[in-house]
Amino acid sequence: MGKKKGTDPPALQKYGVPLYSAAWLPLQFRHEDHDSSKQHEQDKDREEITHASASSYEYYVILAGGGGEGRSGIPNAVLLSRFDFSSNSLSPQPVAKLNLGSDLPYRMVVHPGGDGLICALPNSCRFFEWDEVEDNEDHKLGLKSSEKVLTQLEDVGQQLALVFNSDSSVLAVGGEDGNLRVFKWPSMEIIFNEAQAHASLKDLCFSPDGKFLVSLGGRGPGRVWDVTSSMAVASLSKENDEIFASCRFSQISDQTQVLYVAAITDKGSSIVTWNASSWKRVSSKHVFREPVSSFNISPDGKFLAIGTAQGDVMLINSTNMCIQTMIRKAHLGIVTALTFSHDSRALVSASMDSSARVTLVEDKKCAGGGSSLRIIIFIIIMAIVVYFLKNEGVLPFLG
Repeated sequence: MGKKKGTDPPALQKYGVPLYSAAWLPLQFRHEDHDSSKQHEQDKDREEITHASASSYEYYVILAGGGGEGRSGIPNAVLLSRFDFSSNSLSPQPVAKLNLGSDLPYRMVVHPGGDGLICALPNSCRFFEWDEVEDNEDHKLGLKSSEKVLTQLEDVGQQLALVFNSDSSVLAVGGEDGNLRVFKWPSMEIIFNEAQAHASLKDLCFSPDGKFLVSLGGRGPGRVWDVTSSMAVASLSKENDEIFASCRFSQISDQTQVLYVAAITDKGSSIVTWNASSWKRVSSKHVFREPVSSFNISPDGKFLAIGTAQGDVMLINSTNMCIQTMIRKAHLGIVTALTFSHDSRALVSASMDSSARVTLVEDKKCAGGGSSLRIIIFIIIMAIVVYFLKNEGVLPFLG
């Protein structure tokens, strides 16, 4: 029997607010505890969790969005939802919700080490911490405003890109006004401040080793920054009226890093690959006929994820750039965010239609692999048939 029409899968839930950002709770999330014995036990538990199976560890998805400053009645909030691998389901209701009043959390970055998260609000950025509430001996996870004030990011206008490097020691922030700011974390000591990095800054990503930072603007070329020298060391040029939408690095071997840029072209979506040593363009692969609206790469580097303005979500094999999984109309609105879980086993997508969806990542053959194999088999069979017909004299003109 087919799926009942109009029934959403349990991995797709609507939360009542347009969503602009999505992330996973870091595995190494830590609670502040001044009791050294309890802290020791927590450290031990975290070590055990790291080696536990996905089914024995609770996964949480963090979502941010809202209705903005108007009187639409739609709240602005950061939500926390639980994902269950065993049933492939998101909690129908958030397990925690932090209302932000009239401030829309348009962008969000989660601290990789578990300190908390930063939201980009209309005119500033604010830091939030994890909160553990005891309720009848049950520990519930939540969020709370932090006493740590990001003074350097107050009254700076709307920030469109927020990113930490892999060891959480550096924070980069890019604004709608094109200003690029890079700070040491958690001291917030400025490393460099480039006022005109782009006309408007759209995306940022650090290289896995933290040495380089790539920034993308609106319609101009991308730029590569050496974090230590605070200098731009390369320019990522465009071809054939491409619009660079998003960028991500991947470590493909101990010595080799590559940069992927999702680009919008007149044919739809393309993935451009760059050598992260010479900064030369390696290849460009057209992957879909619709323009990309969100992009990410799995931590293990095996898969790229693309979301579209039509609500489609697809997983692409990074080795051969073929579509491995396609979910048409995964959402009813534009896909605004995509993030893989820390173990690369799941992908969360968020949309302006107020929905979040988790897609399990299956290591299977590309969608086109089966048809290619059938074509090869067909050709071999036809060759055998022609050979025998020729030998029997049925096809004398081939003699």
